[in-house]
Amino acid sequence: MTAYTPAARLRRAAFIGVLCAGLTVTATGCGGSAEDPDKGTNGVGKLGADKIEDQAKAAATAADSVHLSGTLVTGGKTFTLDMRLKADGGSGEVKSQSDTFQLLRVGEQLYLKASAAFWGKSDSAGKLGDKYVKVPENDPSYKQFRGFTDMHVLLDGLLGLQGKLTKGTYTTVGHVRAVPVTADAGKSGKLTVSLEGTPYPLLMERAGGAGRVELSEWGKPFPLQPPAQDQTVDYGSQLPTTIKDGKGTGTGSPAPSKGTGSGSGAGQGADPGSG
Repeated sequence: MTAYTPAARLRRAAFIGVLCAGLTVTATGCGGSAEDPDKGTNGVGKLGADKIEDQAKAAATAADSVHLSGTLVTGGKTFTLDMRLKADGGSGEVKSQSDTFQLLRVGEQLYLKASAAFWGKSDSAGKLGDKYVKVPENDPSYKQFRGFTDMHVLLDGLLGLQGKLTKGTYTTVGHVRAVPVTADAGKSGKLTVSLEGTPYPLLMERAGGAGRVELSEWGKPFPLQPPAQDQTVDYGSQLPTTIKDGKGTGTGSPAPSKGTGSGSGAGQGADPGSG
């Protein structure tokens, strides 16, 4: 039997200590165990994929407000969104390939700000550029533009995976720990849900490259009030017709359809202003 000197025993113990400290798996010989990955989380990661999605949709439905930012492809057109939304309205910016819009809705009063170029060669174009134009409720463009400001319309279109759901490895969105849920191995989209606090949806990646939207600032209040009177133009019952394409404003619905990778929106209109 080999005899160890006190110094040799100390060196051997130190070596084993360093070796065990570097291991991240449970090792009986080291007398340690891996840290619980759910420690400090809201526990939603322990659930099955279907239940995680249910929890995220329930949290979103109960929320008072949300900030959406990212891209959506609908009707074959790409939109870039940066919108803050709540039950009674919303505000923010929407970009299409040809135009940039500022949208503001307070209750049922909808206001649109666009460049003079959007209004084409109409007599009113010079007056409307960079002014908030009150959109009449009976104007054809009202319903389509309103969709960008409707929290429930956008969330209902975004939050709905179709196909077999699978829970993925824990990740982060920004600085927030999260768990991804994929549909059909990602072919039908992916939803990433917060593991901290309320299990809100944090990121929605639509199938077929039809959009990627981050959802943040859940429940955070923000001011929502009509624009100043000197910044508003009211044309009464109908918006002036643009001459850009001879077909009016030509707005299209932004509401994304669920589950599919086609990126087709409800209504499948052209992007705002393109006709």
